[in-house]
Amino acid sequence: MLRFTTAGESHGPALISILEGAPAGIPLVARDIDEQLARRQQGYGRGRRMQIEHDMVELLSGVRAGETIGSPIGMLIRNRDWKNWQEIMDPAPDAEGAEPRKRVVTRPRPGHADLAGMLKYGRDDARDILERASARETTARVAAGAICRKLLSELGITLGSHVAELGGIVATPPAEWPDDINALADRSQLRTLDSDAESRMIELIDKVKRDGDTLGGVCEVVCRGLPVGLGSHVSWDRKLDGRIGGAMMSIHAVKGVEIGSGFDAARRRGSEVHDEIYSAGDKPLAGNISRNTNRAGGLEGGMTNGEPLVVRVAMKPISTLMRPLATVEMKSGEAASAVAERSDVTAVPAMGVIAESMLAFVIAQAVIEKFGGDSLAELKRNLDGYLAQIAERRGS
Repeated sequence: MLRFTTAGESHGPALISILEGAPAGIPLVARDIDEQLARRQQGYGRGRRMQIEHDMVELLSGVRAGETIGSPIGMLIRNRDWKNWQEIMDPAPDAEGAEPRKRVVTRPRPGHADLAGMLKYGRDDARDILERASARETTARVAAGAICRKLLSELGITLGSHVAELGGIVATPPAEWPDDINALADRSQLRTLDSDAESRMIELIDKVKRDGDTLGGVCEVVCRGLPVGLGSHVSWDRKLDGRIGGAMMSIHAVKGVEIGSGFDAARRRGSEVHDEIYSAGDKPLAGNISRNTNRAGGLEGGMTNGEPLVVRVAMKPISTLMRPLATVEMKSGEAASAVAERSDVTAVPAMGVIAESMLAFVIAQAVIEKFGGDSLAELKRNLDGYLAQIAERRGS
């Protein structure tokens, strides 16, 4: 079973990511991970934290001589801002009579985990909640996802994303998808494929920043090269679309997920939604079956169908506003304005990179479940055998 876990606080010494279950033999160097960490820090409208941090991974275990060795892969990503927060985040108890720690948060911010966390965990200082609830944690997710992406690339499976909507401005995608979506999207300050929409988005971001407000949006993630049959129809927790939905909804500030035509399918007739099936001789990943459309987004009945997997992810505006919203002072119960932590105006471009990483993990997990193997070579042999079996079944 492929799995990962993360640890660390936003302003602590470092973030930790541990990926367990990756097969031996995946080519891997720190640069493969650093490239994805750098992509996560891009995007117009990001805050000052992105100027402070320069995320780079230290491989602690599970990799030797440029290849994974089958054991858990331990990764460390240091927080450069830790030097400014050591007294505030020191794990040692305070000395008797010491001054109260700085940056105490007793006015929970609407939209954050602050209030529910303070009540649930019995904390007087929301700092104990917000440090872990911070989206800084996604740095460790991207590190784990980068390894999953590397595994998938060895199998001919690729992922890319772009910003489809920001602040209500909808980007028009190109008539034909580029072979490498990220190569084109990453050239854009907002990771969008529509330059006209980008100009309007930037203008809106500048205005919203002056207003002390924030913006959300929608990104689209596309995964290509998937074989038919990943996931399963037999149990609710094995359905791949359910697992993808859970992974995406776990990303900070994400409030909606669509696969394929998603909510638009609910507004149409069945004849306008379902992808008709035709015979084809040149689509081995789909069992030599062709579709003229891909409204299902590559998933039917909880399983991949050989078409590109298309996932759209909606992110709400960031909850920390420089013009704070109303809240309650927890010490007195009196009305107050929420504390204003350092924040971005929008992080939708970064969310796309995080969504890629989470999708890479879910797909890599499904690939390992389906094809097994303790080494990359064994996994490849099993995949090749499966594709040969499908081709034989179709008599091609």
